[in-house]
Amino acid sequence: MISVVIVEDNHTIREGLAALINDTSGYKCIGAYMDCESFLKDLNKIEPDVVLMDIALPGMNGIEGVKAATERKPELNVLMLTIYEESEKVFDALCAGACGYLVKKTPPLRLLEAIKEVYEGGSPMSSRIARQVINAFKEGNPPKDGNEEFNLSEREKEVLTSLANGNNYREIADELFISVDTVRHHIRNIYKKLHVHSRSEAVAKAIRRKII
Repeated sequence: MISVVIVEDNHTIREGLAALINDTSGYKCIGAYMDCESFLKDLNKIEPDVVLMDIALPGMNGIEGVKAATERKPELNVLMLTIYEESEKVFDALCAGACGYLVKKTPPLRLLEAIKEVYEGGSPMSSRIARQVINAFKEGNPPKDGNEEFNLSEREKEVLTSLANGNNYREIADELFISVDTVRHHIRNIYKKLHVHSRSEAVAKAIRRKII
């Protein structure tokens, strides 16, 4: 059972998402909030597997909310679900700690698949948004010799590249012919070397610094 929390200020959308999740076998909505402040207040009392987070929220916006939530719970899986498709918004959300990014017009079946992907270690986003993000990173001015700065091994770079391709831990293990436990070990080392706390932060930093 995948436990999901929704943070969305639009009552109709919030209730619709909760109904979709609760009416689908293997999924359960354990909380629905209209703002980040209410969600953060309850964060220590709930254990969601995945959080669906809007960006345009009253008070604290969703990007600030992701940052605040993942600072308190680095392992938290947050999937942005918003109307915004601008690369700057996507970039800011991923750097704040979001694991994936979808727009609200995403079909219900794809949204459920994305929730499962995040739960299993993936980083779902539409191909259009993924291309915008990659282009935004490429257009930046990253420091030279990025990998020398962080000293990642060749195997760690392979794991990181596979992670950047949206693969979950099992898919990375199968691709590289190693165990899931070994994948977890490499990812812990990657986080430590890159000084990050989430998959999205690791991928963003690796692309920005041209490590991969």
